[in-house]
Amino acid sequence: MPAEGVDEVTLTTYETVAKRWKHGWELHIDGVGVTQSRTLLDAEPMVRDYVAMILNAPDDSFDVKVTPEIGAGVDGEIRGLRHADEELEAARERAGKQRRKVARRLDSLGLSGREIAAVLEVSPQRVSQLLGRGKTKTAASKRRSVRRTSKL
Repeated sequence: MPAEGVDEVTLTTYETVAKRWKHGWELHIDGVGVTQSRTLLDAEPMVRDYVAMILNAPDDSFDVKVTPEIGAGVDGEIRGLRHADEELEAARERAGKQRRKVARRLDSLGLSGREIAAVLEVSPQRVSQLLGRGKTKTAASKRRSVRRTSKL
């Protein structure tokens, strides 16, 4: 998060397609040119050096995204895998929101943290996290505590 009064800086991202050839990888940098690297692991620093040299700019003043183009029909499979990963992450986020919502609902109905844990099949510590309480007591345990102290 930017400091107060400071605008967030958006860096230009140089999209690069890495294409295999017999001596390594050709790196096609959108709007800039083409360079090479011996390995795919060297592609990002090579693109960064090349763009910095061409634009006479510091190599940390922009971002680089390298997309390998493998061929042999595997590129579509890789895109499908990335899409599946994105869907999985979105499903995890939805499940987390729903889990927090249900935990709060169960808490409001008076279930203890351990009971909520049993219903949701998570640890009592996880219930504390879901309810955003850390080490504080659940509503149900607070009510039991009040009842105990009022009997004394």
